[in-house]
Amino acid sequence: MRTKTPEEIEIMRQAGAMLAEILNKLGEMVAPGISGREISDYALAEVKKKKMQPVLIGFQGYPDVMCISVNDGIVHGIPTSIPFKEGDIVKLDLTLGYKSLVVDSAITVVAGNAENKDVKRLIEGTKRSLMAGIDAIKGDGTRVGDIGAAVQKVLDDNKLGIIRDLVGHGVGYGIHEDPNIPNYGVAGTGPALMSGMTIAVEPMASLGDWQIDIAKDGWTVMMADGSLSAHFEHTVLITDNGVEILTQEN
Repeated sequence: MRTKTPEEIEIMRQAGAMLAEILNKLGEMVAPGISGREISDYALAEVKKKKMQPVLIGFQGYPDVMCISVNDGIVHGIPTSIPFKEGDIVKLDLTLGYKSLVVDSAITVVAGNAENKDVKRLIEGTKRSLMAGIDAIKGDGTRVGDIGAAVQKVLDDNKLGIIRDLVGHGVGYGIHEDPNIPNYGVAGTGPALMSGMTIAVEPMASLGDWQIDIAKDGWTVMMADGSLSAHFEHTVLITDNGVEILTQEN
């Protein structure tokens, strides 16, 4: 739970803006007939162009620059050469290093048209829960439970399954730092967040229940009931009186 220096915060601010630019381009690429492999290859080229580090490659043995999870795959999916189909729900999760610091962000997009009402409820509800969690951060002294309670309320209101075995986390000096940031909780409880800390808020939700399994590839986290899932994530900075989203374009 170390705080970052002003110099480190500025580096993470620069890194977050570059990551957001790349991730937004990747989201625009998602379409029927495009494969995760094509998106990942483009991401790696952009990362190198910006002189950033693809820190996921080799992390605990992970083989790619980013995670791409489809439909009932919720996180940690390995990009493949299988083309997306019309209506596939695609989660793009990008973690990058820059000048020895790490930022992390994720979005969920639909390949083609998102006409299904339940899919819209899933994606829009999960995205709103991310912003609710971030809005719950009132600066120095905010409790982790404040974030979890705000995320949970939006997901509950949208009748979505809250993934309990996967959480947000501190980030910056490494990919995963303390504290864990669950997507459920009780306001006013949990560790206190200090000004200068950087955390990843990342709600993950499903149209079904919350239990998960690991796929045969040893990496992809799947919904145990096969339900469709969504994932959104921002790296944010705790300030004296509020919060700053670092992973957004300038």
